Amino acid sequence: MHKITSAFFIFCSLLTASAQVVINELDVDSPSTDTMEFIELKSDAPEQSLDGYVLVLFNGSSSGNDSSYFALDLDGFTTNINGIYLIANNDVSPVGDFILFDNTIQNGADAVAIYQGNASDFPEGTRATTANLVDALAYDTNDADDTGLLGLLGLTEQINEGSNNGSSSDSIQRNNDGSYTVGTPTPGDLNDGSGVQFNGVAFTTSSSQYTEGEILEIIFTTETAVTDDLIFNLQLDNQGFTSLDYTGNKTVTLLEGNTEVTVTFDLVDDAEDEGDEVTKIVFGDLPNGFRRLNDNLEVRIVDNDFTVASWGSPLNPTYDQVESTQPNGYYDDIDGLAGDELRQALQDIIADPETVRAQTYTDVIDILKVADQNPENSNQVWLLYTEQPRPKLDFQSAGGSNTGLWNREHTYPGSRAGYFSIDLDDIADGPDVFVTTKADSLRHGNSDAHGLRATDGPENSSRGNQDYGEYDGPDGSLGSWHGDVARAVMFLSVRYNGIDLTSGNPDNSTEGLLGDLDLLLEWHRNDPPDDFEMNRNNIVYTWQFNRNPFIDQPDLAEFIWGTNVGDTYENPLSVDDNTLESVIMYPNPTSSDLKLQGISQPTTLTIYTMSGQRVFLQELTTVSAALSLQIESGIYIVELSNRLGKISKKLIIK
Repeated sequence: MHKITSAFFIFCSLLTASAQVVINELDVDSPSTDTMEFIELKSDAPEQSLDGYVLVLFNGSSSGNDSSYFALDLDGFTTNINGIYLIANNDVSPVGDFILFDNTIQNGADAVAIYQGNASDFPEGTRATTANLVDALAYDTNDADDTGLLGLLGLTEQINEGSNNGSSSDSIQRNNDGSYTVGTPTPGDLNDGSGVQFNGVAFTTSSSQYTEGEILEIIFTTETAVTDDLIFNLQLDNQGFTSLDYTGNKTVTLLEGNTEVTVTFDLVDDAEDEGDEVTKIVFGDLPNGFRRLNDNLEVRIVDNDFTVASWGSPLNPTYDQVESTQPNGYYDDIDGLAGDELRQALQDIIADPETVRAQTYTDVIDILKVADQNPENSNQVWLLYTEQPRPKLDFQSAGGSNTGLWNREHTYPGSRAGYFSIDLDDIADGPDVFVTTKADSLRHGNSDAHGLRATDGPENSSRGNQDYGEYDGPDGSLGSWHGDVARAVMFLSVRYNGIDLTSGNPDNSTEGLLGDLDLLLEWHRNDPPDDFEMNRNNIVYTWQFNRNPFIDQPDLAEFIWGTNVGDTYENPLSVDDNTLESVIMYPNPTSSDLKLQGISQPTTLTIYTMSGQRVFLQELTTVSAALSLQIESGIYIVELSNRLGKISKKLIIK
């Protein structure tokens, strides 16, 4: 009896030792996109539990120090009937059993390994080791061998994925004898072509975007005709898109002998402005013998109930419709001051640590979705340099291409200012969670919404960290953003100690200086604040509890840097007292006729081109005036001046 028991335990031990898991196939570099990479595991036994195993990725670069950068617990996972478990990006077909974020797997020289243990055993930065190691594969993409990493993992060979004529479209595949071959990827299949063959199921839609009220049509197809009715469910709900937004049957039935079936859903056309939404089409469980060829397809649902603001975009500006929400007396402390005292008093207001709040860099995304909202469509943001709208949903997430997407542009480039991110910047915690900030808190400039704007992704990259003047927008830019940028960087240079503006173009590596101040002043004068910018100032104020004074009181720029440096500043009269502030100019845009109302005393009206050339001059003496302008199409600056002061307004001639 004792001998039988011993033999039984020896047999079980041998069985356990042989029932291991290996790295069966690896694709670390899918060309250009890095969205079709995968790691395929294989167990000796079919349908084997992966409990007790952990997958670990190691960085072999000099900065990576042969240490872990990703770990995945395999508890709860089970290989299929062929012993395969696929970990892959969503674009890989067939679909992985576990979906990896794109760009997770580094190109090499690196390694992937399987251990007995848990992900908690391998926090980021853990050195590679042979302790509890089950299998490991060191790889590269035409890189030199990392002998240190090989030694730490007890390996003698590093496999080059690009060894087949330098192609990065190949994968590394394990042979039955434990050696490796580089060739065309075969995710989800045994490398030798054997094993149970699955019938693949895929679906398509006729469009990637639908509008409320339209019909969403989904076509499901199989690789071969089904021998029995194929019945499965699908899911459409995704975040704010719920069953209230569509009607239809989510149970799909493909009849015996067929390869295709179409299901339709009516997209509810409600009267609510919920914003554009995204439905995610997801397979439910498929019966044995079938596998998903694609999944998790996102389709945009455009909300046709968007709102239109009463004011215009920067390309079609309006003026004096949006009032400043500054508290009474907000700028009282700068009255009667000049020079450095004026600048310091201004900083004391907009950097007051008792009042002003700093938010996170991720919070800025939510701020910009409101502050930079396109006045002509509430589901879009307005892009700074390219002067165009873009759907709010098209925000650029980490990694991947930025084409067609928008992101956050530092008008005063971070590399020129010296502010930086911290881990907490990755958290969006809303307006009521904030940190105190002061003039010396230069780091907070990284997430100061007064200095950040929504911009086209590729154009943001083209802009780089150049001085203004070196950079003047993309070809065809009308310069509607000139004054906005000027006032943004003026704000930042007063708000934070350690950065400033300077004439000319300093070396781009010079930290703390940005040019060209003289040009920025011209931009500020020729492109005065419009309703879009005032509304933006009001929105940012609700988050940060400070305002951009060069929007509220544009003439301050002259007293800090321009023609009135050294002069004593006096706060402007109230709207009731200052007749120029109450003058209404319409229509705008216009083809030729221009009317003005609210003139109570002699006033000079001068019209300038955006480059400063005077094209029209007239004295106005009546309460209302009607002018006939014979001026070419374009954007102009209308200057009104009388004994009480001077204001500028933008005029569009169609």
